[in-house]
Amino acid sequence: MTRHQPEPEPQRQPEPDAGRDPAAPAGRAAPTPDPAELPGGAAVEAEGIGLKGPRGWVFREVTVEAAPGSVVALTGASGTGRTCLLLALTGRMKLTEGEARIGGLRLRKQAAAIRRTAALAHVPGVDDLEPSLTVGEHLRERVLLQRRYGTAPLAALKAALRPPRQRRADARRVHDEALAAAGLDLATLPKGPRTAVRDLERLERLRLCVALALIGRPRLIAVDDVDLKLSAPLREEAWALLASVAASGVTVLAVCGEAPAGLPGDVPLVVVVTDRATGARTAEDAPAEPAPKADNTDETEKETADALAETGRA
Repeated sequence: MTRHQPEPEPQRQPEPDAGRDPAAPAGRAAPTPDPAELPGGAAVEAEGIGLKGPRGWVFREVTVEAAPGSVVALTGASGTGRTCLLLALTGRMKLTEGEARIGGLRLRKQAAAIRRTAALAHVPGVDDLEPSLTVGEHLRERVLLQRRYGTAPLAALKAALRPPRQRRADARRVHDEALAAAGLDLATLPKGPRTAVRDLERLERLRLCVALALIGRPRLIAVDDVDLKLSAPLREEAWALLASVAASGVTVLAVCGEAPAGLPGDVPLVVVVTDRATGARTAEDAPAEPAPKADNTDETEKETADALAETGRA
């Protein structure tokens, strides 16, 4: 009698993991793309966020919703936490409450990734220019720093392996593109690229700061005190500059004393009004008449300064 051997059971193939590249080796997930290399601007979504310092709340109950390529104007009285809100939305300050997403990244969990996508263009006390250096020296320094620290390790290695002539050409191209986007013509400066920063007009200094920020090709830039000490025509030029940057796809956060009624080219404008009593509101929720000014301006400015010192380590 012939004895039949049982047939072996077919082996089950493991199902592919969700989010894994099929071409990648088994058991290894596909690498997460560098947020700085994602195309387009960064959407800003915040709901009920707040920051508390040693002397109390700097801002609270802030809600922002802006599409990529928008200009977000943070306006309000001095001492109501406008600069702290600007730094918090760029990952430079830790939130106390609420949640926000910048370009799809969670602000409280992925602040380091957000800092790689958000650049500070002009925030006095944080990224001040060196008055004794020239415009050309600032630009060359930023290009070198971006090449060394501002790119992913693999991209930096590939760039280092390129011929020196190509590396110089790439650096020059990034340099020229940033100047063109900021509207800064070096030929119009008193001494061209050898002009010292101390000799620049306020609007020229703003353009230089924007150009330096754009060298890193960010998805979002932050600008503080856009309209400070500017005449009405210069304010229009400053807002036109930020509108042109937003039209290129980069989201802009701007602190100002008074938000414009609109921007050139139908660029989306989102106005957030900060207030000591109620945190922050959208322009639609703001009262028709300003509230009476309290006499605690010095105290609120001290709270903001303390919050900067306390949470600036982020």
